[in-house]
Amino acid sequence: MKRRFLGIVLCTAALLAAGCSSNTDASMTAAGSNSSASAGMAADTSADTTKDTAAAKLETGEETGNSSAVKADPVEKKKVYVSPDWVQSVLDGNQEESKDYMVLECAWGTVQDAASYKDGHIVGAYHMNTDDIESEEYWNIRTPEEIKALMAEYGITKDTTVICYSDKGTNSADDRVAFTLLWAGVENVKCLDGGFEAWLESGYETEKTINTPQAADKEFGVEIPAHPEYILSIDQVKEKLADDDNFKLVSIRSRDEFLGKTSGYGYIDRAGEPEGAVWGHDTDDGSYLNENGTTAGLDVLKGYLEESGASLDNELSFYCGTGWRATIPFLICYENGMTNMTLYDGGWYQWQMDDSLPVQVGDPANSDCRFTTVGELSTDKAKK
Repeated sequence: MKRRFLGIVLCTAALLAAGCSSNTDASMTAAGSNSSASAGMAADTSADTTKDTAAAKLETGEETGNSSAVKADPVEKKKVYVSPDWVQSVLDGNQEESKDYMVLECAWGTVQDAASYKDGHIVGAYHMNTDDIESEEYWNIRTPEEIKALMAEYGITKDTTVICYSDKGTNSADDRVAFTLLWAGVENVKCLDGGFEAWLESGYETEKTINTPQAADKEFGVEIPAHPEYILSIDQVKEKLADDDNFKLVSIRSRDEFLGKTSGYGYIDRAGEPEGAVWGHDTDDGSYLNENGTTAGLDVLKGYLEESGASLDNELSFYCGTGWRATIPFLICYENGMTNMTLYDGGWYQWQMDDSLPVQVGDPANSDCRFTTVGELSTDKAKK
């Protein structure tokens, strides 16, 4: 009798398996939701996800899903770069941060124009247009009043854990947003290490729902910016270059940008660097990534600085063209407990607007480096 019953069960299971599609949609609950109204998660939780693999997602554009209650070790509040497993564990409610969090997909452009968001994103994530944190004049971070309004629009307070990500590890849009949030006063800011590529490789769920953030029902909680000391103005940089021997202005740009062969930007006609700058390597070429695509550690930055006669003991101010790439070494220093670093937000873009400012063209360690002023530079160095 037991054998007969077992046979019936096995036959029934086989029939059910044959009749089921491997792509059956599984209606999702709001995996990214949390109990805090200030986080305002997942305005529309009705979207279905599929159980395709990450590889299939990349090939077909379909949504993925390997839902499970993921547990991961907790991380320190100052830890910025976090794994897909940790992020999923937050979504699953298994971290202290699960009580009040938000996930931001960071890219240039409105949500209507953001293909990276509409093609698929982490469940419950909102799109953050980088134009909303930067002003067009110098592409510097917007005024405190504008950032305060943006935080209210997204329902972010100083106590919200904000998890930022972009499409891949070399894209610094999420780092730029993360830096802005820290400057404003958000106390727990993370970046998904390796970006959305790492998320897909981990097989975690995605969706195509366009989520709309809910406005905050309470104050941000601290005056913005809570950390004005994180940014140096162009006048502060000029003063420190002239008077502070311990100060190092570190260029996070390509070698050709540093040598003055190209500006690196289609809208910047002049190429060179502020006189006195040292090279800290670029982030766009993967110089700040490990072989597995995760963000490099402090030892890598230490090596780059030593190549240029600088060290982690110097007062460091990182810059690039308009302030994106330079946020990566800043965040590496930040999560390692350093406090002797800043961002020169204006970068080369603002520096080259003043004809009187001193510049170097070439490597200052070599005899053929030319020292001149912005006004003497040629205007044919825009990126082609």
